[in-house]
Amino acid sequence: MQIHLIAVGNRMPTWVVQGYDEFARRMPSECRLNLIEIPPAKRTKAADIKRLVRQEGERMLEALPKNVLVVALDVAGRQWRTEELAQQLGDWMHEGRDIALLVGGPDGLATACREKAERSWSLSPLTFPHPLVRIIVAEQLYRATTILKHHPYHK
Repeated sequence: MQIHLIAVGNRMPTWVVQGYDEFARRMPSECRLNLIEIPPAKRTKAADIKRLVRQEGERMLEALPKNVLVVALDVAGRQWRTEELAQQLGDWMHEGRDIALLVGGPDGLATACREKAERSWSLSPLTFPHPLVRIIVAEQLYRATTILKHHPYHK
């Protein structure tokens, strides 16, 4: 199974790239994590933010691989404890479908992405900067795989 993290934003600071890469590298071969970056729309003072978010969403949907389970990362989504995420990941692995996790940009996730999603996942009721979300998601997915393999990382 592959997990495609489709995120708005590119040219991340070094600490973001290093943090994400560290946990993506640790993922087991049967559950690979693949980052697909969507360039953000150019924002100006006079920009129509709703239109820009919609355009970013269209590009995210175009980047979706075929036949994936789409999960939107959204503050209104379901919150899982780490053990619940591990169970969910195990269920997804048994289904045999690849997963696409959609992470919006600085102004959020497009409505079309939320509508396309079969599931919605909230990391927290807090709002995180979208670059940090990449690291959190990668670490939590790695942690979930260690739980499934009874590895001591989670302790």
